[in-house]
Amino acid sequence: MRTLAFTVAVACAIAAAPAHSAAQSSLGKIMKRVEQKKEIQNELRISEADERALGEDVSQKIRTEFGVFQDRDVTKYVTLVGTVMAKASTRWDLKWEFIVLDTDGVNAFAAPGGIVHITRGALGLIKNEAELAGVLGHEIAHVTRKHTVNAIQKNKGFKLASDAVPGSHEYIGALANAAYDNIVERGFDRGDEEDADAQGVRLSNKVGYNPAGLSTFLTKLAERNKSATTRNALFASHPETQGRIGKMSRQIDAERLSATGSVDARYRAAIKFDAKEITQIAAGGDGSRGLAEGSATSKEKPGEAPKKKGFALGALKLSQGKQAESTQASASAGNRAVGVDRHAKGGSNPSRVTVTVTPAEVEAFKKGIAG
Repeated sequence: MRTLAFTVAVACAIAAAPAHSAAQSSLGKIMKRVEQKKEIQNELRISEADERALGEDVSQKIRTEFGVFQDRDVTKYVTLVGTVMAKASTRWDLKWEFIVLDTDGVNAFAAPGGIVHITRGALGLIKNEAELAGVLGHEIAHVTRKHTVNAIQKNKGFKLASDAVPGSHEYIGALANAAYDNIVERGFDRGDEEDADAQGVRLSNKVGYNPAGLSTFLTKLAERNKSATTRNALFASHPETQGRIGKMSRQIDAERLSATGSVDARYRAAIKFDAKEITQIAAGGDGSRGLAEGSATSKEKPGEAPKKKGFALGALKLSQGKQAESTQASASAGNRAVGVDRHAKGGSNPSRVTVTVTPAEVEAFKKGIAG
């Protein structure tokens, strides 16, 4: 009888084990969903309106640091090329704006919400419209793929230093400082840069430009930078630049991208200046313009006690681990915060040059792209 009772007990225990295991598994799944829900609730919320406000703040910082090239004809030409590209993108309905920065440094920056900046130096190095379309397409892709917004939202190293209300001036100001760091100082990580390459190549081809335009520009940039003793600004790492050029070439072959428009003559008629050699570029200040807390122009008066820092510069930052991770990633992509081009002297006028392009002008402009 005791043997029978023992056997029954063992059988019951064995039968109960899978049920206990299943219960634990179910509980684990529930707890995981709870944690995921907490993460979603704690994630920074950035609406499209917030994104544009963020972009405006970042653009102000960039324009304050480098100045704006006060040439309406050049601005309108760049705006036409950029608008043709942007209207063919997945976020065609954004309020796209294209700004030419007044500096000899060769660089380009995309602020969230559709504000794209390219330097006078970059326009001088570029020699046809396909190359310009390639560079603008790359920057447009950073916006359409929300690389800056996603970096801020997903990186657990970003910490809010205040209880500012989402959408408020303080909230946007803090995000803008983090975004400026991501766009201008550290640069995007390698994955985002390569994604922007691929998207930009497809966009150029879709519009009718030679999809190799960006590769051609990067080849010239690498040649220009080969004499530099340190990495230099936009796509600064020479070996990685060569790797990206090769990757885009393989993409063009694999996807059979065959557009041929280069539009050399129209470019030469619009852009009548050349880029300066690296040795001829004047250095700017310490690179701090545009980074003042909450305002690109705020200053402390001589003898005045430093103002208490609020929800602004440094309010959103990476943890040490994430900072090291990000620095390593951006170095492999080509950190923009290094070299002569990054610290080139900028102009003194940050005012936008307002131009208007009509749908009819854009359509007429598009007709001149076919090669």
